[in-house]
Amino acid sequence: MTPSVATVATPRLTRPAPADDLAAWDRQHVWHAFTQMQEYEPLLIERGEGAWLVDTSGRRYLDGSASMWCNVHGHRHPRLDAAVREQLDRVAHVTNLGLSNPTTVAFARRLVEIAPPGLDRVFFTGDGSSATEAALKMAFQFWRQADCPEPARTRFVAIGDAYHGDTLGAIGVGGVDRFTALFEPLTFEALRLPSPALPRPGKATPPSLAESLAEFEALLATHAGTVAAVIMEPLVQMAGGVLVHPEGFLRGVREITRRHDVLLILDEIAVGFGRTGTMFACEQEAVVPDLLCLAKGLTAGYLPMAATLATGRIWDAFLGTHAEQRTFFHGHTYGGNPLAAAVGLASLDVFRDERVLERLSEKIARLEARVARLAERPHVGEVRQCGLVAGIELVREKGSAGRPAVPFPWQEQRGTKACLAARRHGALLRQLGDVVVVMPPLCIDDDEIDLLVAAAEAAIRETTA
Repeated sequence: MTPSVATVATPRLTRPAPADDLAAWDRQHVWHAFTQMQEYEPLLIERGEGAWLVDTSGRRYLDGSASMWCNVHGHRHPRLDAAVREQLDRVAHVTNLGLSNPTTVAFARRLVEIAPPGLDRVFFTGDGSSATEAALKMAFQFWRQADCPEPARTRFVAIGDAYHGDTLGAIGVGGVDRFTALFEPLTFEALRLPSPALPRPGKATPPSLAESLAEFEALLATHAGTVAAVIMEPLVQMAGGVLVHPEGFLRGVREITRRHDVLLILDEIAVGFGRTGTMFACEQEAVVPDLLCLAKGLTAGYLPMAATLATGRIWDAFLGTHAEQRTFFHGHTYGGNPLAAAVGLASLDVFRDERVLERLSEKIARLEARVARLAERPHVGEVRQCGLVAGIELVREKGSAGRPAVPFPWQEQRGTKACLAARRHGALLRQLGDVVVVMPPLCIDDDEIDLLVAAAEAAIRETTA
């Protein structure tokens, strides 16, 4: 007999463990990502509101890394919270393997409506690396099943100092040595195009746009008929150190890939959903890729979800009878999770109703003005900005005309020390080597931008004095 509502016992909330116990358990049991656990000092965040986070001792911090670049509208946004609760009253999870649910279907439709035209098929996965893996495998399989198959197209071109995730396929197209070098024996090697944002060896300045595009076309010509796809982050390489590409580079890459009939995969995992000032970074150069990878801001930083969007040309190559074995045999247990889809839908409503993109230009300008002052500091080699994200590069000696900057020895961990010092000034920041990244939620206001940059400046001053 099913018990009535009145007879169902209400579960008791367990009493929270003391903060000291939690910190000890954190050290003993939790293996943190990208963290040397021998040197780790616990910082337990208990709650958040807007652009702020609060630790277990009640200390408040501005979330200057958008909780690893994924939080969009702030913490505890009432509409996003409500969307998760409402979906919980329906169903928390339904497999996407041969089944579906209304919320996920509606979210896929909304993504197609806001995406660059032609990207009308959505493959859901669980995180950014998974979105990359799906795109790489789709591109590889496409050339075996296209109307005119070209099975010799097995190679990928990636940008130097690129980052596309930590799984083995993503490592194969990654170019940040400290993340990938150890695992090279386990994966494939991509063809590498030097980043257009970095000087070539022996040079003090990056190449011109024409030179970078000529390098790229020569690479495709040298490997004609063997390249399946090019993968790149549009406009700015985030984990490479906020490396901002010259205007026109993305557009030029798209034109060259079309000439050589090479697929283009754009990784907007970090730069999508307003980070560069538009919903998607590729919009700024009117580029439509063949495959688009999304994650992080896809659910406004609430729940794990990723998506790989594909064009009809890609999709058609996978259609056929079961006997033809054209199916994409790839998937993840929680791909298309309805809770994540619900909050993703609510996030798109917030973008529309709160005019988030229209209000970004003033915030971007304010951040630009504030971080520009940091470039004058003696140990700041360069400040790079794209939209509401800035990278502050710390150096031992500034460069000059014809002479590059002299970096700090990597063993000194100046970037790490600066971000730890920022905590004392009420901000949580994330470093990329000796680049301090300022990347707040899009909801941040003018006063909070001022506080965030002031905290970064104080921390840099202390750790480079």
